[in-house]
Amino acid sequence: MTEPRRGVIGRLRERLGRTRSGLVENIRRVFSGGGAVGDEVFDGLEEVLIEADLGVDTTLSIVEHMRSVAKERRIQDADALYEVLKQELTTILEPGDHALRWEADSGPHVTLVVGVNGSGKTTTIGKLAAHLTAAGKSVLLGAADTFRAAAVEQLTIWSERTGVPIIKHQDGADPAAVAYDAADAAAARGVDCLLVDTAGRLHTKVNLMEELKKIQRVVGKRLPGAPHDVLLVLDATTGQNGLQQAKLFTEALNVTGVALTKLDGTAKGGIVVAIQKQLGIPIKLIGVGEGVDDLQPFNAADFVEALFA
Repeated sequence: MTEPRRGVIGRLRERLGRTRSGLVENIRRVFSGGGAVGDEVFDGLEEVLIEADLGVDTTLSIVEHMRSVAKERRIQDADALYEVLKQELTTILEPGDHALRWEADSGPHVTLVVGVNGSGKTTTIGKLAAHLTAAGKSVLLGAADTFRAAAVEQLTIWSERTGVPIIKHQDGADPAAVAYDAADAAAARGVDCLLVDTAGRLHTKVNLMEELKKIQRVVGKRLPGAPHDVLLVLDATTGQNGLQQAKLFTEALNVTGVALTKLDGTAKGGIVVAIQKQLGIPIKLIGVGEGVDDLQPFNAADFVEALFA
């Protein structure tokens, strides 16, 4: 392991402390009973994984496969079974393209950022703007969450903090008009990346999804091929409710990745596994703190290593 990777895992391990103290300690307790690896161990593991918000279907699938592997390999040692669990989780989390790429075939790379209010959507955009600027990219922000004045104000603060220009209209303006103007400005100014904040009212509002579809269409009209990414921001502390939100957004939009925020604030970090398993959409970013550097690229092997090391 290189030193930078060791540092990343160590930092992640520290920030996942609540999930580690819940999920991992409970798993170790189940595996520490001694004796043969049998039904009692697997039943206890099911209970622990469900409590950690992996979800019933995901948990049953994992445990059933672990039973099969244990039988096939004649595993009787709890430590060996622990390694099987780590591999199972890594196998679930690895599929898909977890990398964030910021290049388009021509013109600006456009990312729509979606999610319900309170998920950390606007803050995630601000942190992304800071990361991209630090990497030498030119960035433009589009404030298309016009139904919540605080969202525009918050994004403006991030604009000032990062030195990234922002396109915004008056409160209550047509979100699609703001998105179109932002796309137009991005093309005219030749910027590398356009990040568009979108409305995040309650996901049960059908018209919200229609508005998001409209934004997606008008951006594509101005910049063919855009948006290149649709990033869904979810609050890890909402657990299975967040997963239900994700399903509704993915039914309406071509979501290309998930940013999971506030992962440091929950003991139920198993929602990471549930999202990947049930939605099949790669997790691109995880938020493990308030700082800009606490928004980190997601790596399945590093995540599992940090959790179980």
